[in-house]
Amino acid sequence: MPTLRPLLFSALALAAVPTLAQAPAEALAAVSADDLLTHIKTLASDEFEGRAPGSPGEAKTVAYLEQEFRKLGLKPGNPNGGWVQPVPMRGMTPTPSFSYTIGGKTVALDFPEDYVAHSTSQPARVAVDRSEIVFVGYGVQAPEYGWDDYKGVDVRGKTILMLINDPAVPDPKNPAELDPAMFKGKAMTYYGRWTYKYEIAAKLGAAAAIIIHETKPAAYPWDVVRSGGNSENFSLLRDGPDPDAPAVPGWIQLDKAKAMMAAAGYDFDTLKRQALTKGFRPVSLKGTASFKIDNTARTVNSNNVVAMIPGSDPKLKDEFVIYSAHWDHLGIDARLPGERTRQIYHGALDNASGVAALMEIAKAYKALPPAQAPKRSILFLATTAEERGLLGAKYYAAHPLYPLKKTVANINIDGINAWGKTAQIENVTSGHSSIDALLAKYAKTQGRVMDGDSRPELGSFYRADQLEFARAGVPVLYTKARSRYLDKPENYAREKVDYYFSNDYHQVTDDFRDDWDFRGGVQDIQLLFQVGLDIARGVTPTWNAGSEFKAAGDKRLE
Repeated sequence: MPTLRPLLFSALALAAVPTLAQAPAEALAAVSADDLLTHIKTLASDEFEGRAPGSPGEAKTVAYLEQEFRKLGLKPGNPNGGWVQPVPMRGMTPTPSFSYTIGGKTVALDFPEDYVAHSTSQPARVAVDRSEIVFVGYGVQAPEYGWDDYKGVDVRGKTILMLINDPAVPDPKNPAELDPAMFKGKAMTYYGRWTYKYEIAAKLGAAAAIIIHETKPAAYPWDVVRSGGNSENFSLLRDGPDPDAPAVPGWIQLDKAKAMMAAAGYDFDTLKRQALTKGFRPVSLKGTASFKIDNTARTVNSNNVVAMIPGSDPKLKDEFVIYSAHWDHLGIDARLPGERTRQIYHGALDNASGVAALMEIAKAYKALPPAQAPKRSILFLATTAEERGLLGAKYYAAHPLYPLKKTVANINIDGINAWGKTAQIENVTSGHSSIDALLAKYAKTQGRVMDGDSRPELGSFYRADQLEFARAGVPVLYTKARSRYLDKPENYAREKVDYYFSNDYHQVTDDFRDDWDFRGGVQDIQLLFQVGLDIARGVTPTWNAGSEFKAAGDKRLE
């Protein structure tokens, strides 16, 4: 039985929905589980080599996407007549060293077992010599919560050590729960993202910023950090230093961080408890850190793939609905043991499935009768380097092919439900814009309800490409289906999600599976098609007054 909260939420949302006809059955029927599986199996095959940017796998992926969009009858999405938007990047394969000296004893850590570190600065060699180590709690400055982990302490030139996620502040009324008035309680905010932690470190002039990895709050094991940090890193090509990261950003294994603190006479658990209070002040570990990073660097001419269905209305065709999904994954690591297929990060669910969904949505639009063709134009954007910091989406938001003022919505897809039908659709972007009402409306036609994110602690809003569109002021939608599976035990969804993050996420085991059940995934794709179709027919989404992105939305329309 559905709970009262999602039913009430859906009812309130539906009250404000414009009445438009549901998509015709032939368009909905165009979404095919068999075709979805074919695309995933192809893109996640050994032939595509893990789809790393700047690799032969990218060339094969881009060619495949162009071929499939052509087959569907789409037009090239770049105004210059091409199928790609070039995204110039710098690829860097690091060879780092890291040691610290505390109490007269120097300890050298092993890469990548103990730590990972890289640099997005321009020099081939980056060195940080005997930099004071300072523990800065969660490394957060959040004036709206009265929170400042730096307290005016000058960290210029220093190595700052910080905790993962945002502060998990206990609720004073119920210490077993998190305070809903602080950092959205259980939900992760942008302050908890590693990108924010590096950005604030760069802003304050730190030389290095090292995040302490903890498996439970991260929701993924050290192997995920190791595999990412042990491969080629990317940044957008620019002159001068990276404004979004210090000279050395990195991560450290929990046990190694504890040992570092113990050497300075501090207990990790005690410092962590202190960091959960507004009164926390930075703590010097009475020692220094030294880094050397030799980068094997290259210019990478990567690409976003863009395809378009032009709008049919003379006035609205210059406005756009963007469907996005990242095509990239982590490539090959020849240092891994075993045969070649066990060295390839196939990225089947992350995100061959999302790209396959783009194809199915495009097919649904092309199946519409001419009289029901979308009035606004539809842009299908397959982005590069999402796994490296949302770089393809970030580049598009900074260099849009069509004005963002004319971009009315972004619907992003990162992973498709492969485990069966669900009673609800989770709106990760719930509460931010009027798109919620459209999603609730069409979920109801499927006999489902819309609810918020069932795993807000994962911070999904801030971990996928729609974030860059939201930051640019474009209303966004990002959904998941990871709860309330039909005809399954109550804990089925949590077990599936937890298993995936613990065993397959960013691992070579994210591979094609014969036992997948995409009936629920097909429903989700049909749902995203119908929401986008309403917007393409003329419904214009708006930001809600309480959204953190409303100011950017207002600025976009100036």
